[in-house]
Amino acid sequence: MPFGEVVCGAPGSGKSTYCYGKHQLFTALQRPISIVSLDPANENIPYPCAIDISSLITLQDAMDAHGLGPNGGMLYCMEYLEANFDWLESRLNELGKDAYVLFDIPGQVEVGTNHESLKRIIQRLSKIGFRLAAVHLCDAHYVTDAAKYVSVLLLSLRTMLQLELPHINVLSKIDLLSQYGDLDFNLDFYTEVQDLSHLENALNALSPRFTELNMALISVIEDFGLVGFETLAVEVCSSSLPSLSSSVALRLTRILDQKDKASMLHLSRAIDRATGYIFVPPKEAPTPEGTIDSSAEPASARPNTFALFSTAAGSLPGDVRDVQERWIDAREAYDAYEKREWMREGEIVREQAAAEKAKRPEEGKVKAGGIRERK
Repeated sequence: MPFGEVVCGAPGSGKSTYCYGKHQLFTALQRPISIVSLDPANENIPYPCAIDISSLITLQDAMDAHGLGPNGGMLYCMEYLEANFDWLESRLNELGKDAYVLFDIPGQVEVGTNHESLKRIIQRLSKIGFRLAAVHLCDAHYVTDAAKYVSVLLLSLRTMLQLELPHINVLSKIDLLSQYGDLDFNLDFYTEVQDLSHLENALNALSPRFTELNMALISVIEDFGLVGFETLAVEVCSSSLPSLSSSVALRLTRILDQKDKASMLHLSRAIDRATGYIFVPPKEAPTPEGTIDSSAEPASARPNTFALFSTAAGSLPGDVRDVQERWIDAREAYDAYEKREWMREGEIVREQAAAEKAKRPEEGKVKAGGIRERK
């Protein structure tokens, strides 16, 4: 059964960076992953793309053929993809039954909040067997302003109601939050969407004429009680992992998300819970003895006790208070510590490379019969 994520969010929220960072991390962890770009306006895709909607239609094609503007052209492209869903289905089938797919959606918010084509495409993906979750990225700096924070809550709520999927809202770029000044409340107030009436004074100070409207909007959000946020700080690595040795790939796993690898792992586990995905590692992976079936069956058919209890039933690692300490309260101290660790790790890598280089001349002096040559 294929699984996947519908990655949505406003322009600049970090969708492409998230997809690229996750591709690198999963590749290092030997987890299957493919990325499908459904943005017909994205001409510079930074990540390895398994399927690109530009092979079917581009935004410029739609604008030129029908005299549309950028917004209308984008909606037309989504309608065109819906009408040609068999094109997408045939290419998804080529990825295999055990595929894990990220669908990178255009940043135009109407696509995920009002227009019906994306919703119908998702429904058809579900009918052909995909287990999907929506990952909605929002720029974390919006929490520094009460009015912007309420607008993000409304956008997230509307997207949840429209897509009708297991939904994970994410405050992206959390590592940049300290650049926008102090928060009025602790970070958990914003991620857990606690008592929003505390925002009344800030909202009324900005727009006293709209006091009743502000409180009505807050009441709508609290009455639904659906919105909450995870946090994410991700930085992609420019190296190509598949061409590296396993030992180097393992080191890169530690530094792929150099700013906070733990946030990506925490978010991945939250998404796995939402979709019901249980990762079955390769047979040679270092796990407790007897937990992985070593038969030749595909991953989806091999039971894995270790993955079941470490991913599906285990408690989620990390805490939003740790995120606040790392990125807001004590960022400079953590940055200095990480810099020292990276320098130390760099020294270890250089020493290992020098040792391997020193071994090569010695190995060349051994004859074919295995007898070392006398000097």
